[in-house]
Amino acid sequence: MDGGFELNPEGRTPSTDGALVILASDDLEASQAAVEAAGGAISVSAFDFPGGRRFHFSDPSGNELAVWTPA
Repeated sequence: MDGGFELNPEGRTPSTDGALVILASDDLEASQAAVEAAGGAISVSAFDFPGGRRFHFSDPSGNELAVWTPA
């Protein structure tokens, strides 16, 4: 496939296929609570990395997204 994309021979998985859309937030904890209240499932708990903190979640349709806040 062109463009540096390729299919996963083991099938589609939210954490390995497609682009990870990362949303910005000023309050990571409030964003996590809102995600859970809307039916999202946390797939990667909040963690620190150079430049900030983020968590990953799956929406009710199974799409994986992340929410980030700067350090």
